[in-house]
Amino acid sequence: MKIVVALDKFKGSLTAPRACNIVRDTLRSADPHLNIVVKPMADGGDGTAEVLHATLGGQWLTREVVGPLPEMRVNASYLWLERERMAVVEMARASGLALLKHEERDPLRTTTFGTGELIADAARRGAQRVLVGVGGSATVDGGVGAAMALGWQFLDARGKPVGLGGGELERIARIVPPSRPELPAIEVLCDVDNPLCGEHGAARVFGPQKGATPEMVQQLDAGLRHLAELVRSQLGKDIADVPGAGAAGGLAFGALAFMDAKLIPGVEAVAEAIGLKAELADADWIITGEGRFDEQSFRGKVVSGVAKLASQHGVKVGVLAGSVSTPDKVWHREGIALAMSTMTPGMKLEEAIASAEPLLESAARRLAAGIVV
Repeated sequence: MKIVVALDKFKGSLTAPRACNIVRDTLRSADPHLNIVVKPMADGGDGTAEVLHATLGGQWLTREVVGPLPEMRVNASYLWLERERMAVVEMARASGLALLKHEERDPLRTTTFGTGELIADAARRGAQRVLVGVGGSATVDGGVGAAMALGWQFLDARGKPVGLGGGELERIARIVPPSRPELPAIEVLCDVDNPLCGEHGAARVFGPQKGATPEMVQQLDAGLRHLAELVRSQLGKDIADVPGAGAAGGLAFGALAFMDAKLIPGVEAVAEAIGLKAELADADWIITGEGRFDEQSFRGKVVSGVAKLASQHGVKVGVLAGSVSTPDKVWHREGIALAMSTMTPGMKLEEAIASAEPLLESAARRLAAGIVV
């Protein structure tokens, strides 16, 4: 029997490679003759570069860049794959919410400038392709900060450069492209389909978790609408309603507007990069999972992407997750044969995070009993 183990991270407790290794070792202890292939997965958000590093190798390059607040400096790493001439940049490492204290969250001031600096560094290094993971951002600046780091100018009505942060967007009157806008192919790994503005846009949906008050949300949404109109009228790109443009506070929009980027589903890009499809050709089972298996798991997350890929090859799917709140009939309909929670009834989240490894091992043993004959 061949089993592919392809879990996502358990946020706050286990990386994807560690989670996969625990499941592999547990299954192997149940039956040493199993053919087990480990393929850690990610959806394009934070943790994606680590997953690709675990599978493809490469080296980590660290640069000092502007952090999520203009006055901050942070050491941020990106993955460099020399043979492929490819860089994997996670914006969370330079412009991420986790880099801020709770009281520092302020999307009127936070910026993607540092993410742009990492992309620029990869371009100078000779990258032919840059994958940009956009999960975990602290920003709602429409990608303007990143574009500034790549040489774009955003001028006010007096011809002066505007400042950094989402609160400056409404002050932009003119957009000036760089004199040498030479960039490698940029691919933004998205796991959401939100447009830039409006009820389902970057400010209203994601702004509050980044520290935006209701008043800030209104201002940020107005700023993003203003930016979109300038991009339409001055650059000839009507892209505000492109699905996914609102990802990462509009960084995806900025990548489309200022980097000629493509938006691609993160799960599909990672699966292709690590060769998951080839391993499924002769597999019997694939075991996937994440911290929470709920309705969001079927909206561009790892579990849904893996299940779709497995269905193309007739491979049975098992899910191990910290918590399972999706009804059986729902995940059965999605082609999932088994779904198990690592948490026991009544267990608190803090306890589950602290005991993540033994809980996952225990769940993997129960799963093994159901699939190993």
